[in-house]
Amino acid sequence: MSPLKGARGKFPPAGWSRRGGAPPGRRRHPYPKGHPMKKIGFIGLGIMGKPMCRNLLKAGYELTVFSRTAKNVEAVTAHGATYAPSPAEVARASELVITMVPDSPEVRAVVLGEGGVIEGAREGLYVVDMSSIAPLASREIGAALAEKGVRFLDAPVSGGEPKAVDGTLTVMAGGDAADFETVRPVLLAMAASVTRVGEVGAGNVAKLANQVVVALNIAAMSEAFVLAAKAGVEPDLVYQAIRGGLAGSTVLDAKAPLVMDRKFEPGFRLKLHVKDLANVLRTANELHVPLPFTASVMEVMQAMLADGCGEDDHGGMIRYFEKLAHVTVER
Repeated sequence: MSPLKGARGKFPPAGWSRRGGAPPGRRRHPYPKGHPMKKIGFIGLGIMGKPMCRNLLKAGYELTVFSRTAKNVEAVTAHGATYAPSPAEVARASELVITMVPDSPEVRAVVLGEGGVIEGAREGLYVVDMSSIAPLASREIGAALAEKGVRFLDAPVSGGEPKAVDGTLTVMAGGDAADFETVRPVLLAMAASVTRVGEVGAGNVAKLANQVVVALNIAAMSEAFVLAAKAGVEPDLVYQAIRGGLAGSTVLDAKAPLVMDRKFEPGFRLKLHVKDLANVLRTANELHVPLPFTASVMEVMQAMLADGCGEDDHGGMIRYFEKLAHVTVER
């Protein structure tokens, strides 16, 4: 049986190991109820990581950070964080370590690789991976950490850079219920909504679903505004007319103004959305779930990558449709 295939759609499916965390009844919880964590480690200081760190510092946490990019380290240590020379040293200095890196291989490297978190971890350490990675990878990383008595949750986020900056991210978490309650106050320093959706790996399943909805919303918005522009109707007026009705959405309000102002600087890079949809389609293939619309949008995004647009915001997908229709959507 596929490691992702299970009965009645439950997650984790039948056949998956629960080694990402031992049953709560068998464990002595290292932090009494109400114990406030103060020493936080953070690995990965990119577009999302930097503002998330600043919000943790604003909330009064002691922060130890690691990144291979010196300018990103300087941007965070200037606000009071302490630099550590390796993920292992971050773990030694922390009660909870957060990772926020691009994909499954990078998470494995900083957590399980040479000089990784696991080398500096002690029993009772918490690791929360807030990256968007494959659900199976989350389970495997959690299982490896559990063998050393380390608690693990996957807690990917939605909202992009603007919500990372203002501390209103949406977090979807997978992990033991008691562990979730322990780390929840830390997550709320960076987020407006923090929801546990199941065991380890379930957070990334929810994030994959989120990325399908976002990608298809952007594609639908792009087609709609290209149609309006080609028909000679001002896209901004169409946007104002439809945003309060059933077609309105958070995606529409976030991306339509930027598209019409021709602002494609990355809030969320298109190449990262391609990575997420690759995980979506890989997971869907394991579960034998057809996703025809997602597959079509993936082809559009791949064409944008081939056109050199991978570093642009994913809202820049509209340029694919503009090119086909020989029209530009602008105010």
